[in-house]
Amino acid sequence: MSIVWLSPADCPLLQPQSDNADASSLRLVQRLLELALYKQGTEETAKTLLEEIASCLRADLAAVFEAMPEWQCRWQHARRGLRPEVTPRPVLSDVLDRAAGVALPPTGNQPPMALSCLSYTERPNRVLAVARRDVFEHADLEYVVAAGHYLGLALEKARAWDAARDKEKRLEALVDIGRQMTQERETIPLLEQIAAKAAQLLDCERASIFLWDKSRGELVGRPALGMPNNELRIPDSTGVVGQVVRQGVPLTVDDVRKDPSWSGATDQSTGFQTRNLLCVPLNDAAGQRLGAFEVMNKAGRFTPEDVAALEALAAHTAAALGNVREREALVRSHSELEGQARLGARLVGDSTAIVALRSTLERVARTDLPILILGESGAGKDVVARAVHYSSARQQSPFIPVNCAAIAETLLESELFGHEKGAFTDAHATRPGKFEAASGGTLFLDEIGDLSAGGQAKLLRVLEEKVVYRVGGTQAIPVDTRVLTATNRNLGESVRAGKFREDLFYRLTVVTLELPPLRERRDDILVLAEHFLEQFCKTAGRKPLTLSADAKKRLEQHDWPGNVRELRNLMERIAYLATGDKVEASDLAFTLRPSKDEARKFGHLPLSEATDEFQRDHIQQTIRRAGGHMGEAAKLLGMHRPNLYRKMRFLGMKETEA
Repeated sequence: MSIVWLSPADCPLLQPQSDNADASSLRLVQRLLELALYKQGTEETAKTLLEEIASCLRADLAAVFEAMPEWQCRWQHARRGLRPEVTPRPVLSDVLDRAAGVALPPTGNQPPMALSCLSYTERPNRVLAVARRDVFEHADLEYVVAAGHYLGLALEKARAWDAARDKEKRLEALVDIGRQMTQERETIPLLEQIAAKAAQLLDCERASIFLWDKSRGELVGRPALGMPNNELRIPDSTGVVGQVVRQGVPLTVDDVRKDPSWSGATDQSTGFQTRNLLCVPLNDAAGQRLGAFEVMNKAGRFTPEDVAALEALAAHTAAALGNVREREALVRSHSELEGQARLGARLVGDSTAIVALRSTLERVARTDLPILILGESGAGKDVVARAVHYSSARQQSPFIPVNCAAIAETLLESELFGHEKGAFTDAHATRPGKFEAASGGTLFLDEIGDLSAGGQAKLLRVLEEKVVYRVGGTQAIPVDTRVLTATNRNLGESVRAGKFREDLFYRLTVVTLELPPLRERRDDILVLAEHFLEQFCKTAGRKPLTLSADAKKRLEQHDWPGNVRELRNLMERIAYLATGDKVEASDLAFTLRPSKDEARKFGHLPLSEATDEFQRDHIQQTIRRAGGHMGEAAKLLGMHRPNLYRKMRFLGMKETEA
């Protein structure tokens, strides 16, 4: 039997008004159309129609072959163990070239076969192959040609349905990936998770995200299986990825062996065999290139839909990467600041008083009891307050210090409790106070003895009711704030003098911690000096300085009227100004020591009276030095002018005394 060819134009079953069309064959073709209308998806349509074609022709094999560009069997329906390998591959190309059907007689191991080009809208690349034991008659070939025509149309319809379904799945997957991205907090796990999702989304074997390290001229890829730490570093001019990063356009390589820019060095390093790949640029919202996103080894060809999906995923990745990097920077900054804060909260010293204070602090820090910290100015009351906070369960919440003496009396209540819009002049907007800002954490009120009568009443209500009322407001605002207070005054005397509320006094003194002055714990002088010197040398960027024996002796002999603050300031000046590697006694000339006559001046007085007398004397001297100008005197004293007047009234002074 000779080879018979039949074109679709000569097939009666494809002619609308053909007199030669067999009625039974037309019904069989109509059956194919009905089945195609009820099926969705390429796989389902191909399987169903091939089964119907094989049944109608009593065939052992019905299959669709596709040139991709090499011929491969895409779908088949086979009986009796017949394999599609028996199909003559050279004839398939002839069928495409002629866009026709052909009946082939049996030759060798090849059974009788009928082949037909499938109808197409873009280019011919599929052929229907039918094989059976009996030779194909002309009527059979007519049916095969008609079946190929309608099977091609059905697969085109199914492909459109597949595209819509894939688009929906990809959109759902992108939404799911975006949701998961927001939950990731670190860069490397984020990249690994996104790469895994991309490979799954695009039906590829692997995916990698390359970040561009411009300073080193490198592309850092993750994940890179088979490489140390799952990381691959390549020059930014290497291969397809380097080309995408440099040019900023997507690239698809269907066969890496035929691409001149492909380098197999990575495959040799990892043991992975790359066949094809798709790579798109990774840009941030400002259009700056961050790197590239690559997927490898898709079963078929990469489609425009794949490119669009990977570009969308790359946009999500860039946004998520920016968020994670920003968060990591904030975490690092927070950790550094917290480390510095914790360092500033260390109670440095080996004296008996400090050891006992640390022991007490550890016990009371775990409670929420109010604590009053007593001690001279500069003794380190703020350090004790911070130590309490960072030893408590509130350590991850805010610690907010407020110096009650440094805020004008008219503004103090607003600072602490907040104010409503229009509560007073310049109150242009509602503003929360320090109590609200410190909610969940700790509020440290230094110089509590300088709190106004109105502020004392509100503070007492906050401590008892756990709510604040803003200035000019009536709404109770719940707060969960631990209050620590400190003073260098004798609050008991202030209570007796009617300057401090008695009920508030007892509320604040549930726990009292007393910090001795530095002159009463001389064992700590050198420990603190070396501690501060090490800190400031590190800040100044110089090698650690050491104290000579004479310098140590002079430090120990000093009375330290300014307490730890004076010692700290001295060590800071030395760290920045000392010229040698060792601190000599002569370098301590910066220390400002009051004369012995001034020290004896208040020696016969109790501490509280001596403190008041010293402040009166110091204020008078400062006002005289300022030539009687109260604003300038307040500036020299580090105070606001209203606070200076308030301090003078508190000390029983009159302006005429200046």
